[in-house]
Amino acid sequence: MTDKPQKRMSDKDQEAALFWCSLLRPLLFKKIEEKDANQYLQEIAKEEVLFPNGERKRPDLSTLRRKLKLFNEGGFEALARKPRSDRGKPRVHSQEVIAMAIDIKRDLSTRSNVTINKFLEAKHKTTVPKSTLYRHLKQAGATRIKLGVDKKPVRKRWTRDHTHALWIGDFEHGPYVLHQGQVVPSHLSAFIDCHSRYLIEGRYYYKENLDILIDSLLRAFQKHGAPNELYVDHAKIYQSRALKSACASLKIDLFHRGKGDPPPGGLIERFFKTVQDQFEAEVRRDEMFTLEELNKAFLAWLSQSYHREKNDETKQTPKDRYNEGLTVIKQVDLQKVLYYFMSREIRTVNGVFSDVQLHNRFYRVDKKYRKDKVEVWYDPYSHMDIVLIYSLDGKYLGEGKRHHREKREDPTPAPRGRKLKYNYLKLLRQKHEEELRRQTQGIDYRRAVTERGWPFLSFAVTLAQLLGRKGDLTSFSQRELELLRKIYNQMPHITQPLLMDAVEAAEEKTFVHIYFQLQRLSHRKE
Repeated sequence: MTDKPQKRMSDKDQEAALFWCSLLRPLLFKKIEEKDANQYLQEIAKEEVLFPNGERKRPDLSTLRRKLKLFNEGGFEALARKPRSDRGKPRVHSQEVIAMAIDIKRDLSTRSNVTINKFLEAKHKTTVPKSTLYRHLKQAGATRIKLGVDKKPVRKRWTRDHTHALWIGDFEHGPYVLHQGQVVPSHLSAFIDCHSRYLIEGRYYYKENLDILIDSLLRAFQKHGAPNELYVDHAKIYQSRALKSACASLKIDLFHRGKGDPPPGGLIERFFKTVQDQFEAEVRRDEMFTLEELNKAFLAWLSQSYHREKNDETKQTPKDRYNEGLTVIKQVDLQKVLYYFMSREIRTVNGVFSDVQLHNRFYRVDKKYRKDKVEVWYDPYSHMDIVLIYSLDGKYLGEGKRHHREKREDPTPAPRGRKLKYNYLKLLRQKHEEELRRQTQGIDYRRAVTERGWPFLSFAVTLAQLLGRKGDLTSFSQRELELLRKIYNQMPHITQPLLMDAVEAAEEKTFVHIYFQLQRLSHRKE
């Protein structure tokens, strides 16, 4: 029968054991009689010696006696340091806290220390340092590598000395969302400040195209002004004439990622990796979101987590670094920027109605341009009540106002009367221009400003009564009220008789069926 192999002493244990053997050598090898052993130990304890860790001090008498006893009972190997009884167990944080952290990591392997600590703080009012947390996760086999999750290497990235010196933008494929009864993919458009790592603008969309890019930039310009430099991918949408012209007008140095993927690309990719690990991983494990719900959750995560957590490289939170590095804000005239993003299409002015057709709408043009080819400029983000008319050589010809082809216009102009003191049409134009300015200001620059004849409160109370609910508004949940507000905003011409007809015609008394009947009945009346 072979003996069980002895555990190997580490180099440090061997060095320590040799140290004690050198001090106790006369006693270990019987050079001093046993009756004189205590006196010898006392003499050793009075003199300073150099310990293996480089510290010079006097050895403790009790330690000398203990080491001598260990050697006599177990030999050289007995002088090795004994492992702590609590080795591998948390000493600062409770076992319950560490166990919960491990359980959270196993629940979703991509969770970072930031996400885990959010759970711990909510449950136990404490957090665990990153290094300590990683040590316990590694011991438990719960790190990304142990759980089979590969971690891509992070490249060295560029930086800038102040906020808004450089923005970096890109798209990322997001989670699937619910849309009109279907499950469709979402796309995250993001612009991040290089200096602070602060997310200048980020939002999920259904598509990944130029319209989305423009929407993101307009929101970013409105909230933060313009950057000195803008770094984007080499994809086709980032190479558009509109983007190049707008950046040149705002004195933004636009440059694109070239071959070989230079360092700045790593910064936005690292941000997307953080989004995937800390936010989207949670979304994919939750119930299916609508796009609106996804963006609300994303804004909450940015505000409560990402912008408040210290960055591993900058050692500051993005929010604090953004504010500290803010030296100047380059204000942006959105009307001027929108000009470069206007779409253009060539049309022939109708010889009978003196108008042009665009997206199934008709716009009146000056009679003298009938049968001429013109270039129509329009803002695809507005309600498109007015378009701009240019000649093919770029000369401005005037506005084209939307109209309905009800009858042929009399080519003979009506006689003009005296000049009116109060010009009603001028007043209308002024109000219309003011409304357009309001629509392009702020984060809701494309939302229609519509005067409603029937207040939302009356609409909601009436619907509650028609559905037989008691308590008027209190009969609806918060989610139902949000849905009612959305239906109300999307149907500016809704009336009480129309609502009553829709409820009566609905096969099922649900919001979806009632909304369908409202749309059907409103189109029929038009």
